[in-house]
Amino acid sequence: MAKAPNYQFERRERDRLKANKAADKAAAKRAQQDRARDGAAPADAPNSDSDNP
Repeated sequence: MAKAPNYQFERRERDRLKANKAADKAAAKRAQQDRARDGAAPADAPNSDSDNP
């Protein structure tokens, strides 16, 4: 016998996962803005100080 679907629970789970994903994305964006504001160079950018012997 198949189980009856619980649409309310499934919708709450989708909304919860979507909210977590949005919060993670916002935190990453905030961290990136903080690094840019602090003047930290991105990890893949070459450091101009290392070019000078």
